Amino acid sequence: MVVGEFVEEIDVVVIGAGPGGYTAAIRAAQMGKQVLVVERENVGGVCLNVGCIPSKALIHAAHVYENAQHGAEMGITMENVKIDFNKVQEWKNGVVSKLTGGISQLFKGNKIQTVQGEAFFLSENEISVYNENESHKYKFNNAIIATGSRPVELPAFKFSKRVLSSTGVLALDELPKRMVVIGGGYIGVELGTVLAKFGTELVILEGADQILPGFEADMVRLVERGLKNNNVKIHTKSVAKGVEETETGVIVKAEVKGEEASFEADYVLVTVGRKPNTNDIGLESVGIKMNERGLIEVDKQGRTSISHIFAIGDIVPGLALAHKASYEGKVAAEVIAGHNAEIDYKCIPSVVFSSPEMSSVGLSEKEAKAQGYDVVVGRFPYAANGRALSVNAGEGFARVIAEKESGIVLGAQFVGEDASNIISEVALAIEMGATLEDIELTIHAHPTLGEVTLEAAEMALGRPIHVVVK
Repeated sequence: MVVGEFVEEIDVVVIGAGPGGYTAAIRAAQMGKQVLVVERENVGGVCLNVGCIPSKALIHAAHVYENAQHGAEMGITMENVKIDFNKVQEWKNGVVSKLTGGISQLFKGNKIQTVQGEAFFLSENEISVYNENESHKYKFNNAIIATGSRPVELPAFKFSKRVLSSTGVLALDELPKRMVVIGGGYIGVELGTVLAKFGTELVILEGADQILPGFEADMVRLVERGLKNNNVKIHTKSVAKGVEETETGVIVKAEVKGEEASFEADYVLVTVGRKPNTNDIGLESVGIKMNERGLIEVDKQGRTSISHIFAIGDIVPGLALAHKASYEGKVAAEVIAGHNAEIDYKCIPSVVFSSPEMSSVGLSEKEAKAQGYDVVVGRFPYAANGRALSVNAGEGFARVIAEKESGIVLGAQFVGEDASNIISEVALAIEMGATLEDIELTIHAHPTLGEVTLEAAEMALGRPIHVVVK
Protein backbone atom coordinates (compact mmCIF):
# COMPACT_ATOMS: atom_id res chain seq x y z
CA MET A 1 0.00 0.00 0.00
CA VAL A 2 1.41 3.38 -1.06
CA VAL A 3 1.20 6.26 1.40
CA GLY A 4 1.03 9.67 -0.24
CA GLU A 5 2.37 13.01 0.96
CA PHE A 6 0.14 15.69 2.44
CA VAL A 7 -1.87 17.52 -0.20
CA GLU A 8 -2.55 21.22 -0.01
CA GLU A 9 -4.70 22.28 2.91
CA ILE A 10 -8.42 21.59 2.33
CA ASP A 11 -11.04 24.03 3.60
CA VAL A 12 -13.72 21.40 4.23
CA VAL A 13 -13.52 17.60 4.29
CA VAL A 14 -16.89 15.85 4.14
CA ILE A 15 -16.81 12.19 5.14
CA GLY A 16 -19.74 10.41 3.51
CA ALA A 17 -21.65 11.25 0.33
CA GLY A 18 -25.20 10.39 1.40
CA PRO A 19 -28.04 12.95 1.47
CA GLY A 20 -26.45 14.81 4.38
CA GLY A 21 -22.89 14.67 3.10
CA TYR A 22 -23.47 15.59 -0.53
CA THR A 23 -25.83 18.42 0.44
CA ALA A 24 -23.27 19.79 2.91
CA ALA A 25 -20.52 19.56 0.30
CA ILE A 26 -22.53 21.38 -2.35
CA ARG A 27 -23.64 24.15 0.02
CA ALA A 28 -20.06 24.64 1.28
CA ALA A 29 -18.79 24.84 -2.29
CA GLN A 30 -21.51 27.35 -3.17
CA MET A 31 -20.12 29.53 -0.39
CA GLY A 32 -16.65 29.51 -1.83
CA LYS A 33 -15.07 26.72 0.16
CA GLN A 34 -12.63 24.19 -1.27
CA VAL A 35 -14.31 20.85 -0.60
CA LEU A 36 -13.11 17.25 -0.54
CA VAL A 37 -15.67 14.43 -0.23
CA VAL A 38 -14.59 11.01 1.00
CA GLU A 39 -16.95 8.11 0.23
CA ARG A 40 -16.10 4.46 0.86
CA GLU A 41 -18.73 3.01 -1.48
CA ASN A 42 -21.13 4.85 -3.78
CA VAL A 43 -22.06 8.51 -4.09
CA GLY A 44 -25.57 8.98 -2.76
CA GLY A 45 -25.05 6.77 0.30
CA VAL A 46 -27.63 4.34 1.62
CA CYS A 47 -30.59 6.51 0.61
CA LEU A 48 -29.96 6.67 -3.13
CA ASN A 49 -28.32 3.26 -3.52
CA VAL A 50 -29.91 0.78 -1.10
CA GLY A 51 -32.61 2.71 0.76
CA CYS A 52 -35.09 5.49 0.02
CA ILE A 53 -34.88 5.60 -3.76
CA PRO A 54 -34.73 1.90 -4.76
CA SER A 55 -37.42 1.00 -2.22
CA LYS A 56 -39.76 3.72 -3.51
CA ALA A 57 -39.12 2.61 -7.09
CA LEU A 58 -40.15 -0.93 -6.15
CA ILE A 59 -43.17 0.40 -4.27
CA HIS A 60 -44.29 2.22 -7.40
CA ALA A 61 -43.77 -0.90 -9.53
CA ALA A 62 -45.88 -2.89 -7.06
CA HIS A 63 -48.66 -0.27 -7.29
CA VAL A 64 -48.58 -0.47 -11.10
CA TYR A 65 -48.91 -4.25 -10.94
CA GLU A 66 -51.75 -4.03 -8.43
CA ASN A 67 -53.63 -1.40 -10.45
CA ALA A 68 -53.28 -3.49 -13.60
CA GLN A 69 -55.10 -6.32 -11.84
CA HIS A 70 -57.90 -4.29 -10.30
CA GLY A 71 -59.36 -2.05 -12.98
CA ALA A 72 -62.58 -4.00 -13.51
CA GLU A 73 -64.55 -1.63 -11.28
CA MET A 74 -63.77 1.17 -13.72
CA GLY A 75 -64.49 -0.99 -16.75
CA ILE A 76 -60.85 -1.74 -17.51
CA THR A 77 -59.64 -5.32 -17.53
CA MET A 78 -56.27 -6.77 -18.41
CA GLU A 79 -55.42 -10.38 -19.01
CA ASN A 80 -52.24 -12.27 -18.24
CA VAL A 81 -50.65 -9.53 -16.15
CA LYS A 82 -47.21 -10.87 -15.30
CA ILE A 83 -44.15 -9.87 -13.31
CA ASP A 84 -40.67 -10.11 -14.77
CA PHE A 85 -38.86 -9.50 -11.49
CA ASN A 86 -35.44 -9.26 -13.11
CA LYS A 87 -36.80 -6.55 -15.38
CA VAL A 88 -38.32 -4.77 -12.37
CA GLN A 89 -34.91 -4.83 -10.68
CA GLU A 90 -33.25 -3.60 -13.86
CA TRP A 91 -35.65 -0.66 -14.04
CA LYS A 92 -35.10 0.12 -10.35
CA ASN A 93 -31.32 0.05 -10.82
CA GLY A 94 -31.69 2.45 -13.74
CA VAL A 95 -33.48 4.95 -11.50
CA VAL A 96 -30.66 4.67 -8.96
CA SER A 97 -27.98 5.12 -11.64
CA LYS A 98 -29.60 8.29 -12.97
CA LEU A 99 -29.74 9.88 -9.54
CA THR A 100 -26.26 8.88 -8.39
CA GLY A 101 -24.89 10.03 -11.74
CA GLY A 102 -26.64 13.33 -11.16
CA ILE A 103 -24.87 13.77 -7.82
CA SER A 104 -21.51 13.13 -9.48
CA GLN A 105 -22.31 15.82 -12.05
CA LEU A 106 -23.28 18.24 -9.28
CA PHE A 107 -19.91 17.60 -7.64
CA LYS A 108 -18.11 18.36 -10.90
CA GLY A 109 -20.21 21.45 -11.50
CA ASN A 110 -19.37 22.77 -8.04
CA LYS A 111 -15.67 21.85 -8.35
CA ILE A 112 -15.88 19.37 -5.47
CA GLN A 113 -13.02 16.89 -5.26
CA THR A 114 -13.96 13.28 -4.46
CA VAL A 115 -11.91 10.33 -3.27
CA GLN A 116 -13.06 6.77 -2.67
CA GLY A 117 -11.92 5.02 0.47
CA GLU A 118 -12.20 4.69 4.24
CA ALA A 119 -11.48 7.79 6.31
CA PHE A 120 -9.65 7.72 9.64
CA PHE A 121 -8.89 10.69 11.90
CA LEU A 122 -5.19 10.95 12.68
CA SER A 123 -5.53 14.20 14.61
CA GLU A 124 -7.89 17.14 14.97
CA ASN A 125 -6.78 18.42 11.54
CA GLU A 126 -5.65 15.31 9.68
CA ILE A 127 -7.28 12.28 8.16
CA SER A 128 -5.99 9.35 6.19
CA VAL A 129 -8.04 7.89 3.35
CA TYR A 130 -7.26 4.36 2.29
CA ASN A 131 -8.60 1.77 -0.12
CA GLU A 132 -7.29 -1.50 -1.54
CA ASN A 133 -4.65 0.20 -3.64
CA GLU A 134 -3.37 3.23 -1.77
CA SER A 135 -3.52 5.53 1.21
CA HIS A 136 -3.28 9.32 1.36
CA LYS A 137 -3.26 11.92 4.11
CA TYR A 138 -5.17 15.19 4.05
CA LYS A 139 -5.06 18.29 6.21
CA PHE A 140 -8.30 20.18 6.74
CA ASN A 141 -9.55 23.35 8.38
CA ASN A 142 -13.05 21.96 8.95
CA ALA A 143 -14.63 18.53 8.71
CA ILE A 144 -18.22 17.32 8.44
CA ILE A 145 -18.78 13.71 9.46
CA ALA A 146 -21.75 12.22 7.59
CA THR A 147 -21.04 8.50 7.71
CA GLY A 148 -24.66 7.38 8.12
CA SER A 149 -25.89 4.11 9.57
CA ARG A 150 -26.25 0.41 8.82
CA PRO A 151 -28.89 -2.24 9.62
CA VAL A 152 -28.84 -3.74 13.11
CA GLU A 153 -27.83 -7.40 13.01
CA LEU A 154 -29.45 -9.58 15.66
CA PRO A 155 -27.18 -12.18 17.33
CA ALA A 156 -29.67 -14.95 16.56
CA PHE A 157 -30.18 -13.75 12.98
CA LYS A 158 -26.78 -13.23 11.36
CA PHE A 159 -27.12 -11.88 7.84
CA SER A 160 -26.62 -14.57 5.21
CA LYS A 161 -28.00 -15.84 1.93
CA ARG A 162 -31.39 -16.47 3.56
CA VAL A 163 -31.33 -13.95 6.43
CA LEU A 164 -31.55 -10.54 4.79
CA SER A 165 -31.17 -6.92 5.74
CA SER A 166 -33.04 -4.21 3.85
CA THR A 167 -30.00 -3.99 1.56
CA GLY A 168 -30.19 -7.69 0.82
CA VAL A 169 -33.90 -7.77 0.03
CA LEU A 170 -33.56 -4.87 -2.41
CA ALA A 171 -30.98 -6.89 -4.35
CA LEU A 172 -32.95 -10.15 -4.64
CA ASP A 173 -32.86 -11.74 -8.09
CA GLU A 174 -36.01 -13.76 -7.45
CA LEU A 175 -39.43 -13.01 -6.07
CA PRO A 176 -39.85 -15.02 -2.84
CA LYS A 177 -42.91 -17.21 -2.47
CA ARG A 178 -42.83 -16.79 1.32
CA MET A 179 -41.11 -14.26 3.56
CA VAL A 180 -40.98 -13.56 7.29
CA VAL A 181 -40.34 -9.95 8.30
CA ILE A 182 -38.95 -9.31 11.77
CA GLY A 183 -39.88 -5.76 12.75
CA GLY A 184 -43.04 -3.89 11.82
CA GLY A 185 -41.51 -0.43 11.57
CA TYR A 186 -41.56 1.66 8.41
CA ILE A 187 -38.81 -0.30 6.63
CA GLY A 188 -40.45 -3.66 7.29
CA VAL A 189 -43.89 -2.38 6.31
CA GLU A 190 -42.70 -0.64 3.13
CA LEU A 191 -40.65 -3.56 1.82
CA GLY A 192 -43.26 -6.03 3.03
CA THR A 193 -45.93 -4.12 1.11
CA VAL A 194 -43.90 -4.44 -2.11
CA LEU A 195 -43.51 -8.19 -1.74
CA ALA A 196 -47.13 -8.74 -0.71
CA LYS A 197 -48.45 -6.81 -3.72
CA PHE A 198 -46.21 -8.93 -5.95
CA GLY A 199 -47.76 -12.07 -4.44
CA THR A 200 -45.34 -13.13 -1.71
CA GLU A 201 -46.96 -14.80 1.30
CA LEU A 202 -45.83 -12.52 4.12
CA VAL A 203 -45.67 -12.78 7.90
CA ILE A 204 -44.74 -9.73 10.01
CA LEU A 205 -43.50 -10.23 13.57
CA GLU A 206 -43.61 -7.06 15.71
CA GLY A 207 -42.76 -6.83 19.40
CA ALA A 208 -44.98 -3.83 20.18
CA ASP A 209 -48.77 -3.70 20.49
CA GLN A 210 -49.09 -2.52 16.88
CA ILE A 211 -47.00 -2.21 13.76
CA LEU A 212 -45.63 1.28 13.06
CA PRO A 213 -45.60 2.08 16.80
CA GLY A 214 -44.68 5.73 16.25
CA PHE A 215 -47.99 6.53 14.56
CA GLU A 216 -51.55 7.01 15.82
CA ALA A 217 -53.57 3.80 16.15
CA ASP A 218 -56.44 5.00 13.92
CA MET A 219 -53.95 5.64 11.12
CA VAL A 220 -52.22 2.30 11.53
CA ARG A 221 -55.51 0.43 11.37
CA LEU A 222 -55.96 1.48 7.75
CA VAL A 223 -52.46 0.28 6.87
CA GLU A 224 -53.08 -3.01 8.65
CA ARG A 225 -56.28 -3.43 6.66
CA GLY A 226 -54.36 -2.85 3.43
CA LEU A 227 -51.74 -5.42 4.38
CA LYS A 228 -54.35 -8.00 5.36
CA ASN A 229 -56.14 -7.41 2.05
CA ASN A 230 -52.88 -8.58 0.47
CA ASN A 231 -52.93 -11.70 2.67
CA VAL A 232 -50.23 -10.48 5.08
CA LYS A 233 -50.36 -12.08 8.51
CA ILE A 234 -49.43 -9.65 11.29
CA HIS A 235 -48.36 -10.91 14.72
CA THR A 236 -47.86 -8.21 17.36
CA LYS A 237 -46.43 -8.78 20.84
CA SER A 238 -44.09 -11.25 19.18
CA VAL A 239 -40.40 -11.98 19.74
CA ALA A 240 -38.23 -13.71 17.14
CA LYS A 241 -36.03 -16.29 18.88
CA GLY A 242 -33.89 -17.85 16.18
CA VAL A 243 -33.66 -19.25 12.67
CA GLU A 244 -32.78 -22.57 11.12
CA GLU A 245 -31.43 -22.25 7.59
CA THR A 246 -31.75 -24.90 4.90
CA GLU A 247 -30.65 -25.02 1.28
CA THR A 248 -34.02 -23.78 0.11
CA GLY A 249 -35.33 -21.65 2.96
CA VAL A 250 -35.61 -20.87 6.66
CA ILE A 251 -37.61 -21.85 9.71
CA VAL A 252 -38.10 -18.91 12.07
CA LYS A 253 -38.73 -19.67 15.73
CA ALA A 254 -40.72 -17.07 17.64
CA GLU A 255 -42.82 -16.39 20.70
CA VAL A 256 -46.21 -14.99 19.71
CA LYS A 257 -48.28 -13.55 22.55
CA GLY A 258 -46.52 -15.87 24.98
CA GLU A 259 -46.77 -19.04 22.90
CA GLU A 260 -44.06 -20.79 20.88
CA ALA A 261 -44.50 -20.67 17.10
CA SER A 262 -42.51 -21.40 13.96
CA PHE A 263 -42.78 -20.05 10.42
CA GLU A 264 -41.35 -21.56 7.24
CA ALA A 265 -40.27 -19.24 4.44
CA ASP A 266 -37.83 -18.76 1.59
CA TYR A 267 -36.17 -15.83 3.37
CA VAL A 268 -36.36 -13.83 6.57
CA LEU A 269 -36.00 -10.05 6.47
CA VAL A 270 -34.65 -8.38 9.62
CA THR A 271 -35.67 -4.72 10.03
CA VAL A 272 -35.27 -3.91 13.70
CA GLY A 273 -33.43 -0.61 13.40
CA ARG A 274 -30.15 0.89 12.33
CA LYS A 275 -26.88 1.68 14.13
CA PRO A 276 -24.55 4.63 13.54
CA ASN A 277 -21.35 4.25 11.55
CA THR A 278 -19.12 5.88 14.15
CA ASN A 279 -16.75 3.00 14.88
CA ASP A 280 -13.34 2.49 13.29
CA ILE A 281 -12.89 6.05 12.04
CA GLY A 282 -10.71 7.34 14.88
CA LEU A 283 -13.24 9.47 16.74
CA GLU A 284 -12.15 8.30 20.18
CA SER A 285 -8.48 8.96 19.49
CA VAL A 286 -9.11 12.65 18.76
CA GLY A 287 -11.56 13.09 21.64
CA ILE A 288 -14.89 13.46 19.86
CA LYS A 289 -17.58 12.80 22.46
CA MET A 290 -20.25 10.16 21.84
CA ASN A 291 -23.14 8.86 23.90
CA GLU A 292 -23.75 5.28 25.01
CA ARG A 293 -25.45 4.46 21.68
CA GLY A 294 -22.44 5.55 19.65
CA LEU A 295 -24.11 8.77 18.51
CA ILE A 296 -21.95 11.88 18.29
CA GLU A 297 -22.89 14.72 20.62
CA VAL A 298 -23.37 18.04 18.80
CA ASP A 299 -24.54 21.55 19.61
CA LYS A 300 -27.20 23.63 17.84
CA GLN A 301 -24.82 24.34 14.98
CA GLY A 302 -23.81 20.72 14.47
CA ARG A 303 -20.40 21.16 16.13
CA THR A 304 -18.90 18.20 17.94
CA SER A 305 -16.74 18.53 21.05
CA ILE A 306 -14.03 19.72 18.64
CA SER A 307 -15.36 23.04 17.37
CA HIS A 308 -14.18 22.77 13.75
CA ILE A 309 -15.47 19.22 13.30
CA PHE A 310 -19.20 18.83 12.64
CA ALA A 311 -21.49 15.79 12.54
CA ILE A 312 -24.84 15.33 10.81
CA GLY A 313 -27.46 12.72 9.94
CA ASP A 314 -27.91 9.25 11.38
CA ILE A 315 -24.79 9.56 13.55
CA VAL A 316 -26.24 12.32 15.76
CA PRO A 317 -29.25 12.11 18.13
CA GLY A 318 -32.72 12.42 16.65
CA LEU A 319 -34.70 10.84 13.86
CA ALA A 320 -32.70 8.90 11.27
CA LEU A 321 -34.22 10.55 8.20
CA ALA A 322 -32.58 11.63 4.95
CA HIS A 323 -34.30 15.03 4.92
CA LYS A 324 -33.13 15.73 8.48
CA ALA A 325 -29.55 14.93 7.42
CA SER A 326 -29.78 17.24 4.39
CA TYR A 327 -31.07 20.08 6.55
CA GLU A 328 -28.27 19.58 9.10
CA GLY A 329 -25.72 19.46 6.29
CA LYS A 330 -26.75 22.87 5.00
CA VAL A 331 -26.59 24.35 8.50
CA ALA A 332 -23.10 22.93 9.14
CA ALA A 333 -21.82 24.26 5.80
CA GLU A 334 -23.25 27.70 6.45
CA VAL A 335 -21.68 27.83 9.92
CA ILE A 336 -18.30 26.91 8.43
CA ALA A 337 -18.76 29.72 5.90
CA GLY A 338 -19.21 32.21 8.75
CA HIS A 339 -23.00 32.47 8.83
CA ASN A 340 -24.87 32.52 12.12
CA ALA A 341 -26.94 29.45 11.22
CA GLU A 342 -28.50 27.17 13.81
CA ILE A 343 -30.42 23.88 13.77
CA ASP A 344 -34.09 24.25 14.67
CA TYR A 345 -36.14 21.06 14.78
CA LYS A 346 -39.47 22.86 15.01
CA CYS A 347 -41.01 20.22 12.81
CA ILE A 348 -39.64 17.26 10.87
CA PRO A 349 -42.10 15.41 8.64
CA SER A 350 -42.26 11.62 8.92
CA VAL A 351 -43.58 9.54 6.04
CA VAL A 352 -44.34 5.86 5.54
CA PHE A 353 -44.83 4.73 1.94
CA SER A 354 -47.31 2.09 2.99
CA SER A 355 -50.64 1.33 1.37
CA PRO A 356 -52.26 3.74 2.05
CA GLU A 357 -49.44 6.19 2.72
CA MET A 358 -49.04 7.84 6.13
CA SER A 359 -47.41 11.10 7.11
CA SER A 360 -47.17 13.29 10.19
CA VAL A 361 -45.53 16.55 11.22
CA GLY A 362 -45.41 18.58 14.40
CA LEU A 363 -47.37 17.53 17.47
CA SER A 364 -50.08 14.92 17.73
CA GLU A 365 -53.17 15.73 19.79
CA LYS A 366 -51.81 13.66 22.67
CA GLU A 367 -48.39 15.32 22.53
CA ALA A 368 -49.89 18.81 22.36
CA LYS A 369 -52.07 18.20 25.41
CA ALA A 370 -49.09 16.75 27.30
CA GLN A 371 -47.24 20.02 26.62
CA GLY A 372 -50.11 22.01 28.13
CA TYR A 373 -51.89 23.19 25.00
CA ASP A 374 -55.66 23.60 24.89
CA VAL A 375 -56.21 22.17 21.42
CA VAL A 376 -58.81 21.96 18.72
CA VAL A 377 -58.71 19.13 16.17
CA GLY A 378 -60.14 18.93 12.68
CA ARG A 379 -60.47 15.59 10.92
CA PHE A 380 -61.67 15.29 7.33
CA PRO A 381 -62.29 12.03 5.42
CA TYR A 382 -60.80 11.34 2.00
CA ALA A 383 -64.20 9.88 1.09
CA ALA A 384 -65.59 13.44 0.93
CA ASN A 385 -62.84 14.68 -1.41
CA GLY A 386 -63.69 14.74 -5.11
CA ARG A 387 -60.18 14.07 -6.35
CA ALA A 388 -59.73 11.12 -4.00
CA LEU A 389 -62.89 9.46 -5.29
CA SER A 390 -62.00 10.20 -8.91
CA VAL A 391 -58.71 8.29 -8.53
CA ASN A 392 -60.39 5.47 -6.60
CA ALA A 393 -58.62 6.41 -3.35
CA GLY A 394 -61.41 7.28 -0.94
CA GLU A 395 -59.86 5.56 2.06
CA GLY A 396 -58.11 7.72 4.64
CA PHE A 397 -58.33 11.03 6.46
CA ALA A 398 -56.55 14.29 7.22
CA ARG A 399 -56.19 15.61 10.76
CA VAL A 400 -54.98 19.06 11.78
CA ILE A 401 -54.18 20.03 15.39
CA ALA A 402 -54.11 23.67 16.51
CA GLU A 403 -54.05 25.78 19.65
CA LYS A 404 -57.69 26.57 20.43
CA GLU A 405 -57.48 30.26 21.31
CA SER A 406 -54.96 31.45 18.74
CA GLY A 407 -55.63 28.91 16.01
CA ILE A 408 -51.89 28.43 15.51
CA VAL A 409 -51.24 25.13 13.74
CA LEU A 410 -49.32 22.65 15.91
CA GLY A 411 -49.36 19.46 13.87
CA ALA A 412 -51.07 17.21 11.37
CA GLN A 413 -51.40 13.60 10.29
CA PHE A 414 -52.51 12.18 6.98
CA VAL A 415 -53.30 8.63 5.96
CA GLY A 416 -54.35 8.12 2.37
CA GLU A 417 -53.40 8.69 -1.24
CA ASP A 418 -50.39 11.01 -1.69
CA ALA A 419 -50.04 11.65 2.05
CA SER A 420 -46.28 11.91 1.52
CA ASN A 421 -46.67 15.04 -0.61
CA ILE A 422 -49.60 16.68 1.16
CA ILE A 423 -47.71 16.91 4.47
CA SER A 424 -45.38 19.64 3.18
CA GLU A 425 -48.10 22.31 3.30
CA VAL A 426 -48.60 21.81 7.02
CA ALA A 427 -44.84 21.67 7.63
CA LEU A 428 -44.61 25.14 6.07
CA ALA A 429 -47.61 26.31 8.09
CA ILE A 430 -45.97 25.24 11.35
CA GLU A 431 -42.61 26.78 10.41
CA MET A 432 -44.18 30.16 9.62
CA GLY A 433 -46.55 30.16 12.61
CA ALA A 434 -49.66 30.00 10.45
CA THR A 435 -53.17 29.66 11.86
CA LEU A 436 -56.17 27.58 10.84
CA GLU A 437 -57.63 30.69 9.20
CA ASP A 438 -54.43 31.17 7.17
CA ILE A 439 -54.98 27.70 5.71
CA GLU A 440 -58.71 28.34 5.25
CA LEU A 441 -58.10 31.63 3.42
CA THR A 442 -55.50 30.05 1.12
CA ILE A 443 -57.24 29.20 -2.16
CA HIS A 444 -56.56 25.54 -2.88
CA ALA A 445 -56.79 24.24 -6.44
CA HIS A 446 -59.81 22.06 -7.18
CA PRO A 447 -60.09 19.15 -7.56
CA THR A 448 -56.95 18.12 -5.69
CA LEU A 449 -56.04 15.88 -2.81
CA GLY A 450 -54.46 18.90 -1.14
CA GLU A 451 -57.93 20.20 -0.40
CA VAL A 452 -58.19 17.72 2.49
CA THR A 453 -55.83 20.03 4.41
CA LEU A 454 -58.14 22.99 3.82
CA GLU A 455 -61.19 20.95 4.82
CA ALA A 456 -59.51 19.64 7.99
CA ALA A 457 -58.69 23.22 9.00
CA GLU A 458 -62.32 24.19 8.39
CA MET A 459 -63.44 21.23 10.48
CA ALA A 460 -61.30 22.52 13.35
CA LEU A 461 -62.86 25.95 12.93
CA GLY A 462 -66.33 24.41 13.01
CA ARG A 463 -67.39 25.52 9.54
CA PRO A 464 -66.66 22.76 7.00
CA ILE A 465 -68.29 22.92 3.56
CA HIS A 466 -68.33 19.26 2.58
CA VAL A 467 -69.23 17.61 5.89
CA VAL A 468 -72.38 18.26 7.89
CA VAL A 469 -71.64 19.42 11.45
CA LYS A 470 -74.20 17.99 13.86
